[in-house]
Amino acid sequence: MQLSIWPNTGNSWEVVHALASHAEATGWDGVWIADHFMPAFGGPNDPTNECFALVAALAAAVPRVRIGTLVCGNTYRNPAVLAKQAATVDVISGGRFVLGLGAGWQESEHTAYGIPFPTVTQRLDMLDEACQIVKALTTSEVTSFDGRHYQLHDAPLSPKPIQEPMPLLVGGAGERRTLRIAAQYADEWNCWGTPEVLAHKNAVLDRYCSEIGRDPSTIKRSTQALVHLSEDTRVLDELGGAPQTLPVLIGTSEELADRFREYAAAGVDEFVVSDRSLGDDVGARIDTMDRIVAVARTASP
Repeated sequence: MQLSIWPNTGNSWEVVHALASHAEATGWDGVWIADHFMPAFGGPNDPTNECFALVAALAAAVPRVRIGTLVCGNTYRNPAVLAKQAATVDVISGGRFVLGLGAGWQESEHTAYGIPFPTVTQRLDMLDEACQIVKALTTSEVTSFDGRHYQLHDAPLSPKPIQEPMPLLVGGAGERRTLRIAAQYADEWNCWGTPEVLAHKNAVLDRYCSEIGRDPSTIKRSTQALVHLSEDTRVLDELGGAPQTLPVLIGTSEELADRFREYAAAGVDEFVVSDRSLGDDVGARIDTMDRIVAVARTASP
C-alpha cells in the first residue's frame, strides 16, 4: 500500500514545501492538496492557499513523488479550463500529476464567493459531464461536447499532458451516483473511511465496473484519515475519548501497523495522511511523518 502526505492549505508555502520535500526524500509516494478558497474546518478568515498555485509550485520544486488534487470542486471551474490547468501542471511535473475531481460540497464558500451552488443531483450531473470533457480534451486533438451543463466547440488542448492518459481521480462516497461515475471514468477513486467502510464501497464499485464490462482492477483505490501515533497509552486514551467527525487512527506503532494491514486487505492501494494531527509545528510533523513511514514499512508484506 502506498503512503502519501496531505498538507493543509492553511499552512504557509514554506511549510507545505518542507513537508512535501521531506516526504519525497524519505520514501513517501505522493503529495495531495485540497481545493478550497476558505477553510473547510476552523474560522472562515483563517488563511487558505489556492490549490492549483500550490500543485504547480510543488510540481516544479519537488521531484519524484506523485502530486495531485484531493479533490477539485467541479463547481469552481469550467471543466475545460480545469483540464488546461491540469495538463500544464502535468507537463511541469514531468508526468507525475493526478487530477482529483469531485462534485463540490462546501456551501459556505460558494455563498461567500458568489459561486452558484446547484442541488446535489445537478452537481453530480455536472461532475459526470466534466469527467467526459476532461477525458476527451486530454486525449483528443479537438473536442466538441453538447451537454446539459457544458458545451465545447472544436476545443483544442495543447500541450497535452505527458501521461497518456493523465490519471483522473473521482472523489466521493455516494453509492448511487458517485461510484457509478467513478466506474465509468475514473483511473482512481477516493473517499474517507474505515477499513470496514472501504471494503463495502470497493465491492459496490466493483459491481458497477462489472455491469459496464470494465475490469475493476484498473481503478486504483485510496483513502485518508487523521492519524494520532503515540506509545503513551495515556495520550491515546485521552484522544480516544474526544468526539471525532472524520475517520481517525489512534494507536501505538504496532496498532497502526495492524490498521494499515486492514486497509490493504480491504482493497486500499494508497493511504493518505493529513498533516492536521501530526504536530503543532513543522518539526513535530516531520518527526511524526518519519515514525509513520517506518510503521508503514513494517506493515508491508
